[in-house]
Amino acid sequence: MLFFEVMKFMPQKNPVLVTCALLFQEGKVLAARRSQQMDLPLLWEFPGGKMEVGESEKNYLAREIQEELGISIDVFDRLGDFDYAYSDEKLIRLIPFLATKKSGKINLLEHSQIVWLARFELQQLEWAPADLPIVEYLERNWEECQKKMLNYLLNN
Repeated sequence: MLFFEVMKFMPQKNPVLVTCALLFQEGKVLAARRSQQMDLPLLWEFPGGKMEVGESEKNYLAREIQEELGISIDVFDRLGDFDYAYSDEKLIRLIPFLATKKSGKINLLEHSQIVWLARFELQQLEWAPADLPIVEYLERNWEECQKKMLNYLLNN
C-alpha cells in the first residue's frame, strides 16, 4: 500500500521525442557541435530534433536535417529508443535512424561545427548526455551499422 501511495504522487515523465540521424560516409559517422545559442552549448550530438505532432519519424527527421544542415537524406533504419532523464521532469527519448546523404552540401545553419568520426574517435568528443547511449551503441554495433548502410546503398 505504501508503494502504491508513493507511486501515485510521483510526477509522471512524458518523454520528449527526439529523432536523430546517424549519417555515415566513407566508414565515418557525422557529429554536430551545438552552437552557443542552443541548449547545452558546444556539446556534440547526432543531428536531429524534437518531434512535432502529426508527422512520421522518418519524414520529420529528413525535414529537420534539411533545415539544420541544408542536405537531403534518405532515412532507412530505426535503431530503437534511448531514454535519458535530464531531471525528474525532463525525459528525452532519442530515436536514432541510420541515414545516408542524398544530395546537397552541408551548410551549418544551427550548429557551430561538424566532424566525421571513425569508431575509435567517438569517445574523443564531449557529447550531450542524451547522445551518450547512442555513442555506446555505435561502439558495440559499428560493423552491423556499416553492413546495414552497405545493403541499403546496394539495393537503392
